[in-house]
Amino acid sequence: MEARMTVAAAATDQPAAPTKVRWKIFLMMLMLISINYIDRASLSVAMPLIAKEFDIGPAIQGLLLSSFFWTYAFMQIPGGMLADRFGPRGVIVGATVGWGFFQAIAALCTGWVPLLVTRLGLGAAEAPIYPAGGKLNAIWMTQNERGRGATLLDGGAPLGAALGALVIAGLISHFESWRTSFVVAGVGTMVAGFFAWWYIRNHPRQHPRVNEAEAAYIEAAHAADLAAEPANASGRVLDFFKYRSVWGMFFGWMCFNALFYGLLTWMPTYLSKVHGLDIKEMGGAVFIMFFSGFVGEMVGGWIADKWRASGASQAKVLRTLFAIASVVATIAIYNVARFKDPVTVVVLLSVTLFFLRWCGLFWVVPSLLGTRNRVGFLGGTMNLGGNCAGIGVPILVGVIVQATGSYDLAMMLFAAAGAGLFICSTLLIDYGKKLPV
Repeated sequence: MEARMTVAAAATDQPAAPTKVRWKIFLMMLMLISINYIDRASLSVAMPLIAKEFDIGPAIQGLLLSSFFWTYAFMQIPGGMLADRFGPRGVIVGATVGWGFFQAIAALCTGWVPLLVTRLGLGAAEAPIYPAGGKLNAIWMTQNERGRGATLLDGGAPLGAALGALVIAGLISHFESWRTSFVVAGVGTMVAGFFAWWYIRNHPRQHPRVNEAEAAYIEAAHAADLAAEPANASGRVLDFFKYRSVWGMFFGWMCFNALFYGLLTWMPTYLSKVHGLDIKEMGGAVFIMFFSGFVGEMVGGWIADKWRASGASQAKVLRTLFAIASVVATIAIYNVARFKDPVTVVVLLSVTLFFLRWCGLFWVVPSLLGTRNRVGFLGGTMNLGGNCAGIGVPILVGVIVQATGSYDLAMMLFAAAGAGLFICSTLLIDYGKKLPV
């Protein structure tokens, strides 16, 4: 009896295993970013119907598809600075509720001009979600976990684009109305925002479900990070723009998004107009393409963290994965214009997105280059570059298609963006050096 009591007491004295709250928070971020892209992609999926109802051509369609990015890009750095100043939790929740509102009221529009105004509101509201998510990654994850954290955060982009094709196309088919589908999506988004407030916290020790072991584990990793930070930081955020790595990050993410946003905004219309897919077939094809991107993003994050944990340098891991991703994606998108069979085209687009989304690892870069109190600013700077591409590419593709009657030149534009991504990610960024700012 005494022996059993001794064993029980010894078992009780064993330290508790660390909880896994940080992973649950990033699964929630995956959900929120997925909803973000369902709402963002809804216009692309509904565009053939909206274009017919409002009697608009490719150039105006391109303007509408671009308008979201005008305010989205403009608010990136302010959104990152808000996350640095007030913490990511409130910024994430406010953004989610706000963009759900603008998604829902788009259903009231009776022409393309008011619809454009609601897209401006949607862009402004969605803007802080990524910089705040990057801030969460720096606060909650250790060095060997940030690759998976970044790809869970960014994996919502292809997953949401994939689900958006099915969800919005399914809602349109069910209700026989793009307007009703927008209302349902918007209200669902606002509900998700309140759920995020309930679960997300700004710091591990503020979370009621984090035990001492998990908090201590995260804090020990951050103490090592802090020891590696430069002691002679200037304190002036504009000093970041003196460094080649920041410009490499800015333009690399711009090239990445020139390709990704080009596919997100124009591929539904391309598959419908060029390859004759109806709304259900188009929804299925777009789901396959973007779900391939989601799988690729998870694979890329897993490879990066496992390789890093085995002792490889951060620079070697990221340069190698970015090089492979950009080369394969460029070759695949270049060949899309060479084939007329829709199955082959969808396969090539799926390959493009599978490898391109490895570059979701770019969300590790702000925490590599900056100290913890500057991660939001750097994340906003990076996403500003990406969304400058979001502003220009949909309009440029619309002009190209209207002028040439073909998407071939647009595919060459996407291939050029892939080449630019290779140059920026492999030659311009020093992944092993924190900047003294």
